[in-house]
Amino acid sequence: MHPLPSHESLVAELRELRRRGLPGLRHCTRDALRQAAVAAGLCAGPEDEQTGIEELLGAAVRRLAGGRPVRDDDSSDPLARAAAHSFGIFPARRGVPGTDRRKAAAAVYGVTTERFRKSQEHDVIAELAAAVLTVARRTPGRPAEVVREPGADPAAPAVPAVPAVRTVPAVARPARPGAGITVRVGPIEDVRDVDILVSSENTYLEMSKTFRPTVSGALRRAAALRDAQGEIVDDVLSRELGVWLRTHGRTGMPVRPGTVVATSSGALAAQGVRRIHHAAIATPVGDGDRYHVSPAVLGEAVRRSFELARHESEFLSLPMSSICFPLLGSGRGGLPVETVARRLLDAVREELRRDPSWSVLLVTPEESHARLLTAASSGP
Repeated sequence: MHPLPSHESLVAELRELRRRGLPGLRHCTRDALRQAAVAAGLCAGPEDEQTGIEELLGAAVRRLAGGRPVRDDDSSDPLARAAAHSFGIFPARRGVPGTDRRKAAAAVYGVTTERFRKSQEHDVIAELAAAVLTVARRTPGRPAEVVREPGADPAAPAVPAVPAVRTVPAVARPARPGAGITVRVGPIEDVRDVDILVSSENTYLEMSKTFRPTVSGALRRAAALRDAQGEIVDDVLSRELGVWLRTHGRTGMPVRPGTVVATSSGALAAQGVRRIHHAAIATPVGDGDRYHVSPAVLGEAVRRSFELARHESEFLSLPMSSICFPLLGSGRGGLPVETVARRLLDAVREELRRDPSWSVLLVTPEESHARLLTAASSGP
């Protein structure tokens, strides 16, 4: 187990970070924050230190909110909202000057900026430091994004059958936890209030360009943080995947097909999305203009994504219970949609037999593909 920093040292560093905001983290004293992030398993060294500390602070703010997503409205705990404003954890506040962030935090309590600075701000920082320590204590020290082999128990007892697949329009509300499988017609980047979105990647974990009409490109585009002019200032998903590759010594090298790596959700957090899982399923062939996808890899990716989801749910103190899959592997040079539908449903149902508490959303922009998914659900 890694040692934890003192509450006082965290408070001192958080005060400095509050002035600079998250973009200024590299210029702050961060020994205590780094120590807590390592103890929590969110970073392993200098390469992923900044990402790890940001993940730690995000988890701590969610803990202040009782483990729920923090929204800038009365549905969220005032302390958590004020902390999210103060440190720029809300995506829209990330690059905002410290005076403006303090003003927004003061507005949560309905007080002047000066009164907030002298009173409530002390409580916000102290409570955030305590939440950081709680998050770090709850988890053994190991990297958050470690890919682990699935350990399914073949002797596991039988569980109730998975409910039938339902097809709903894109604007439908998300399924309640344990509601089985739902098919939705619409773009994956428009999905709201689902904990995890799964993206389809190649085995080099290189995301599609933001202008590509692919699941990977759409999620990369939707998750990016932008300035007031709409220009991308932080390519969140690609950046965090790059950190994972460097940390695990895989930069420029392929990972095993079926590997799943998690990142934050960037700007998609505003839609209630907590994590993005990147499933490496497409192996480049030839000059890289075509891809090969093995049908068996789809089941492996689904299995690993569920395993990682359970790990993160406990590790990040997030009560996650919903996950969304696109038609993995049906893109350029991939598998026929009918094959993907069958394989995907088989794998998802196997996971729900092991743990029926999860709700699963299958999303596709094509009505015809949604019908294939529904038809596949009734097959032998």
